[in-house]
Amino acid sequence: MNPNVETFLGCDAGFAEAKIVLFGAPFDSTTSFRPGARFGSAAMRHESFGLESYSPYQDKDLTDYAVFDSGDLELCFGSSEQALADIEARAREILDAGKLPLLIGGEHLVTLGSVRAVLERYPDLHIIHFDAHTDLRDDYLGAKLSHACVIRRCHDLLGDGRIHQFCIRSGERAEWEFAKQHTELHPFCFDGLAECCERLAASGAPVYFTIDLDCLDPSCFPGTGTPEAGGVSFPQLLDAILTVCKTNVVAADVNELAPMLDPSGVSTATACKVLRELLLALSDNM
Repeated sequence: MNPNVETFLGCDAGFAEAKIVLFGAPFDSTTSFRPGARFGSAAMRHESFGLESYSPYQDKDLTDYAVFDSGDLELCFGSSEQALADIEARAREILDAGKLPLLIGGEHLVTLGSVRAVLERYPDLHIIHFDAHTDLRDDYLGAKLSHACVIRRCHDLLGDGRIHQFCIRSGERAEWEFAKQHTELHPFCFDGLAECCERLAASGAPVYFTIDLDCLDPSCFPGTGTPEAGGVSFPQLLDAILTVCKTNVVAADVNELAPMLDPSGVSTATACKVLRELLLALSDNM
């Protein structure tokens, strides 16, 4: 891989020395409401230089860790399956090199491509999922590959008892009924997260950590395709990220920033801060 021309702040290590590899998936072809998430990864790189590399929350600095930013994939907007195959191939390449893949979306469907590759290497994989939405529809307007169906497609691969959902506050009745039988769903907030992570950490189970940024309340994060009132605050999300990163996280993603939907730039700045804190929390545990 070649280094990206514009990297995320502090993520300019060489590929060989890096323990974490960023890659972007600028894809939003199945977005059901307001498009624009395809521009999220590029905006986060560009705007990241408005932050410091140092985190006062964790007393850590990105420049003390080795993170490689491989840039954005060039994805086919006319084929969800082809886009997912390309994402899967990049995640597999990173895993084969013994590194942790961290995907920047893009709409939430991009998670499925990465999960496919990670599950191949870690058959006992669990998913921790932060989101406003259940994402458990079997199809959306007849399409089974949709950002509204991504966790249902992941369940097709993992089965019962291995998907743990938090902050969920929106979804069809059928999705909530499905969750009662097949996933561990915690509505509205992070109640139960500490206990879930303690169990996973004790078992050593590999964890895929997916963050849909619309878990944040739209009062602090309006720049997303399907905003939902009643979300969590940034400090609550940060505390939850630090909790999850005490488990055996083997891959992660951050998705659903649509930067042009928030002309103030606050949503992009918030997304950058989430990614910085996630990178630092993961780096310290590797």
